[in-house]
This record gives sequence, C-alpha cells and structure tokens, in this order.
Amino acid sequence: MNIPNFKDVLQKLSVIKNNLSLLVPIIIALVSVLLFIPTQLMSSKLKKDVEQKSINDSLRKIKNLETSAVSRQQYEMEAERQKAHAADANEVVKLAMQTTQRELLSYNIFPAPDPNGFSGLIFQKFGENFRTGIDNLILSVNARDCPTDAEIERGLENSSSSSRTRGRGLSSMMSSSRYGGNSGMDLYGGGGSMMLGNINRMIIDEMCKDRAKTISVYINPLDIAGYEYWTNYKYDVKQEDAIKDCFYHQLAYWIIDDIFQTIAKMNSGYDTVLTAQAKRFMGITFTMGLKSVRKGGGVFRPVRGSRRTTTSQSKIDEADRPHYVRDIKSEGLSESYTGRKCNEDIHVTHFNFSIIISTKSVLPFMKELCSAKEHQFRGYPHGAEPPQKFKHNQITVLESKMGSINPNDMTHRYYRYGDDPVVSLDLICEYVFDKEGYDVLIPQPVKDTLAGKDEAK
Repeated sequence: MNIPNFKDVLQKLSVIKNNLSLLVPIIIALVSVLLFIPTQLMSSKLKKDVEQKSINDSLRKIKNLETSAVSRQQYEMEAERQKAHAADANEVVKLAMQTTQRELLSYNIFPAPDPNGFSGLIFQKFGENFRTGIDNLILSVNARDCPTDAEIERGLENSSSSSRTRGRGLSSMMSSSRYGGNSGMDLYGGGGSMMLGNINRMIIDEMCKDRAKTISVYINPLDIAGYEYWTNYKYDVKQEDAIKDCFYHQLAYWIIDDIFQTIAKMNSGYDTVLTAQAKRFMGITFTMGLKSVRKGGGVFRPVRGSRRTTTSQSKIDEADRPHYVRDIKSEGLSESYTGRKCNEDIHVTHFNFSIIISTKSVLPFMKELCSAKEHQFRGYPHGAEPPQKFKHNQITVLESKMGSINPNDMTHRYYRYGDDPVVSLDLICEYVFDKEGYDVLIPQPVKDTLAGKDEAK
C-alpha cells in the first residue's frame, strides 16, 4: 500500500493557499458535477412519465371526444325531447279530464237552467230520463226479475184449470189445499195434502226455471237507488235544491252505468242465468242507511216499497244519492286505504252494491269493475258537438265481503242460480271525478257544499 506523500499534499495546499481566488469556482464546479448526474436521471424519468401518462391520457381523451362529440344540432334534439315530455304530460291531463266528460241525462239543467222560459218541468223530465236510462240499461244486459207472487198465483190457477180436464176431484183438492185453513193462500199445499203440496212446488220450480232460461241476470229496478225516487216527481222546492238533486243523481247514473257495463262484460256469451257468471244484482246504495248496516257487520240488502210520491226538502235531504267525501272518517262509507278525498284536482264519492255471483268469478268481476270502459261525449254544456269516444276508469274497491246464501230463504225463493256454487258479493267502492273535466257543469250550490259554505249558514 502506498502511503500518501504529505509533503506533496502540503505543497499542493500551499498552492491553493496562494491562489484562494480559485477555490470558490472549483467548489462550485465540483458541486455542479455532482448535481448534474442525478438531475439528468430524474429529468429522463419525468419525461418518460409525462409521455406515458399525461400526454397519452390527454390524447386518448381527445380521441374519445372526437367520437362522442356533441352534434351542433344537439340543442334541437334536446328541444324535441322536452317537447315530447310536455306532450306526454298534457296527454295525461287530457285523458284524466276525459274520464269525467260523460253524456248527460239533460243538457238543460247544469250548471243552471236558462232563465228565459224556465219551467219546473225540466226537473220532471230529468227524472223521466233517469228512469228510462235505467230501463235501457236493464234491457242491455237482458235482465228481468224473478216471477212475482201474482205471476206464481196465475200460473198455479192456470195449472189448476187445465187439471180440470182430468177430473173435478183433483181440481177441488188443489183448490182446498191452497186456500184452506186460516193461514190464507198456501202455495205449497201446507194446509192440504202432501201430494198437492209437492205438485205446487214442482209447478213453481218450473215457472222459476223458465224465467231463468229467458234472461241473463236478475235485476229489479226498484233495487236501484234513485229509480223509485223519481216516480210522480213534483217540483215543490227551491230551484237550487232541485238543481243539486239532479246533479247528484246524474253522478249516480254514471256509476250505475259502469256496474251494468261490468255485468254485461262478465255475462258476455252466456244466454241464461243458469250458466251466467253474474247471477243477480241485489241493489246499490250511496248512503247505506247512514252506515247503520255496515256498523252492524251485515251485508247490504235493498228495501223495496218506500215509494216517494211527492217532493219536499226533507225528501231531498234523505234521498239515497251520492255525496262528496270531503272527510274520509265522517263522510266515507269505509276506511279508505287510498286516502283520497275531495281537493282542488279531484272529487270523490263512495257507493255500496251487492251481487250474487259464481264463486269462481269473484276476483274477475272485481277486476272488470275497476277496468277501463268506453263512453261517448258530445261536449259541455250543451251536448251539441259531434260525438267522441273516450275512456274512463274511476272505480277502486275499498272493501269486499262474501257470504253464503240459503236458496230456501225468502230472499231467494223464486230465484234459480244454476248448478255452480254462488256467493253474495258485497262491495264498497270509491269513484273519482276529475274536477277540471266537468267543472263547467257543477252548479253553484254544489260548489258551496264542497267549500263548506252551506254548513256555515
């Protein structure tokens, strides 16, 4: 190993010592050399990273933008799309209005009669149109009621008369069996011989079956709210009350029409009650007797024979007609899971009806009841426009109840429902009107009722 020659080192240092002015540049030069090499290495790596990542990414984004660049007509396309959305919204509003744009029983009453040449006969005419409309609906579903007691009696008398050709003895026995005792007429021979009682039963059964074979569904117009109400109508109330009365019964007619359309659809293709799906329309009510029936847990049954022979304020107030549901708890016929009530956009009413139907058709009937139906519209308020076909779908089932029936019960004594098992189906439903669709028709007294002004009086 060579040992440094310190003498030489000292001599060199002495040279530097003698030339101190060169020391600083030398140190700078050395530091520069030491920094140059790593700087170059770092610069090279940075350049490589920039090329690989930053520049390449930018180029890729630019190329992507070239393929996905917005067309210069893009704003026009967006405008068309927004226009289509607006058209869809307007169409929804239009369809909602059309659901409540229905034909009227009279175009001379709503929203108010023409004061020129006014006559109370227009209200009487409305009642006649209501009853005629119900009659036509009954005919449209090939409906009729079961034989009446009078028809049964005539049938038995005719049978008794024809039996006289086979001997006076049989005729006399039948007569004594049907009219004997203190119980009055006994159609089944309970006061006479068992044989003649059975004969009467057979005759009655055949008469009832014959009726069932000629119709598609049992319907008695007296079971329809409002039908008997308009019998022998007299205009003896204030005009505004008569207008309200007609308006609410117009709503009732629209609802009844929807039920009959449902029955017609369900019984399409069936010629007799014995094979039809909907067997018997039991009745409809809009008040349910102030809900007393529902509170007792029973099923609605119509009560016939409460004929209205005159018009008075109390009769109008007690009429079984629709009323608007402004508060569900106090004015609804059932708990409403929809939560709908009258507001600025819709008007709501409830109704209850009962029908005898085959067990297999219960759910299809409810589905059909709530499906869309067609109607004609001739314009408001005069009905003078060319007819247009619109659709409506306004019914929601709120509550349903099924019950078995006893064929031997007086309610079903003369009815024959065929071999399929049947049930009584009792429904409480909600009916929704689009306010804008018929606002032009609503009489001022009805608007006051909706606003609660009549209660403030």
